[in-house]
Amino acid sequence: MSQDLPRMSTRILRVREGELGKFSKDEGRGKLGSWEVCQTESPSLAILHEAADYLKTRDTPVAFPTETVYGLGADATRSTAVKGIYSAKGRPSDNPLIIHISDLGMLQSILTPENTLNGTADTRHDRIPEVYKPLIERFWPGPLTILLPNPPPSKLAPEVTAGLKTFGVRMPKSPLALSLIKLTGAPLAAPSANASTKPSPTTAEHVLEDLDGRIELILDGGPCLVGVESTVVDGLCDPPVILRPGGVSIDELRACAGWEKVEKGYKDQSETGKSAPRAPGMKYKHYSPKAKVVLYEATFAAGKDGVQPEDVEAFIQDRQIQQLPATRSEALQVGIIRTRYWRPAAGLRCSDFKKREMVETGVSQEGQETVELDVQEAEFYDTTGGASVGKLMDVSIGEDTRSIAQGLFSALRELDRRGADIIFVEGTVDDEDIGAAVMNRLRKAASQIKS
Repeated sequence: MSQDLPRMSTRILRVREGELGKFSKDEGRGKLGSWEVCQTESPSLAILHEAADYLKTRDTPVAFPTETVYGLGADATRSTAVKGIYSAKGRPSDNPLIIHISDLGMLQSILTPENTLNGTADTRHDRIPEVYKPLIERFWPGPLTILLPNPPPSKLAPEVTAGLKTFGVRMPKSPLALSLIKLTGAPLAAPSANASTKPSPTTAEHVLEDLDGRIELILDGGPCLVGVESTVVDGLCDPPVILRPGGVSIDELRACAGWEKVEKGYKDQSETGKSAPRAPGMKYKHYSPKAKVVLYEATFAAGKDGVQPEDVEAFIQDRQIQQLPATRSEALQVGIIRTRYWRPAAGLRCSDFKKREMVETGVSQEGQETVELDVQEAEFYDTTGGASVGKLMDVSIGEDTRSIAQGLFSALRELDRRGADIIFVEGTVDDEDIGAAVMNRLRKAASQIKS
């Protein structure tokens, strides 16, 4: 991050559940008309009006929740505002941003070049490529980003596209996000609201951990439902490709007309090279906590019952050779993230668990309960079982893929907060469900992969 940013006073503003807005009738745009913000007065709407006015007049971004993760939003049409995102996050400037819209009318406006004769835009024609119509009909609003051509002269700030001739756009499902965008009157460029390379935030508290003092406003709408970012697709090529796995699976895409042959176009390791990535999350290391992360793939037979003691020993020896102290104390702090099959402690030697805590993430803006983290602590013994050499922290994030997706980033952050030096993660099946997105994020976070 830039060291030149003056420290700000960061406020968390809680936006309560309730009627914030709704889509109007059809208007010839399929199931989606214009998003209309409620005209009644309420404390939550007053907060959204305050945040929208801030986005219109200031160059510091605002953090807000979506159904996927918390976003860090700025007016996508103003360069000075978009630059504020890169500064707050410490984000590389060649990493493009996804813009968020409130309705299809806003998207049509972005796709329509200004009429150079009278300075107006003709939005009567539908400029959305036909290949995307089935996806929009089925998945919007929701966790899907589509890649579109950026018509010259572009209405978007050049910092949004990082020099590319295309831009990514999605319509979030969160009524809070839709209302904020509508009140701002402009699309919001919004990457995840975390420090660059760190785990994505799924609660307002996660945002505060990373960006306290670097932004002024965090809108708290509760925890996010999906827990991983949106799926990014490119339908401008043949066959179409998935550039980033996310909340919409490849099987769901293949069920749509024209997308039966969609292919995987991403790598599970960060890509290298001087060219700008076609979509966020492709080029740079992402989703990483401070601790070393060791991922056990579901296909790693030797790790089906838990962590191999020699992997812990190797970490201890490496630390001794490099003369590296533990992250926050001299005693070793070992974290375990379990999913389907590992038992508590994942086969490592430890005392009886002395402390157990259910870490609640709360209720989402949509009113649905989200995953709880089952956190247990015990003394961690050496491989002989005779001496305590530190603390073992065990986190269970559930067995089904959706729960794992919801709890993954929270678990990484929770173990970081508790001072873990090393985190062993039980991977899930890398099928064509949301499991592909989970494992993509874990492989990018991992310092070591056992397969």
